[in-house]
Amino acid sequence: MTMTDPIADMLTRIRNALRASHELVNIPCSNVKISVAKVLKSEGYIKNFRIISDGQHRSIRIFLKYDKEGAPVIEGLERVSKPSCRVYAGRDELPKVLNGYGVNIVSTSKGMMTDNEARKTGVGGEILCIVW
Repeated sequence: MTMTDPIADMLTRIRNALRASHELVNIPCSNVKISVAKVLKSEGYIKNFRIISDGQHRSIRIFLKYDKEGAPVIEGLERVSKPSCRVYAGRDELPKVLNGYGVNIVSTSKGMMTDNEARKTGVGGEILCIVW
């Protein structure tokens, strides 16, 4: 069975693992997913990630992050741009998530970055997802 939206699958796997209080989650690997994981790590939403291989297939192992009370650091994770309806924004049109409490993950011509980094760099792009 082919997957029509691998990024949505990644976000759903992370959401499900957080709800089940898992320490880690394995996700099939791709360059876009690695870039999203790098942004999540740099923003402090996950502990770490590692690329693992079993010889034939590569996976991304994401180590999830929880606060002192055991609540997940990621409160919400939502896909914005979908294969059926792409969402693009220029550098001046990038929306803020919950008045700056969360971040947009944007795919730009200069790589994957948050909306704040895109504004500083002066580029727009496709808004892949929002995290808060």
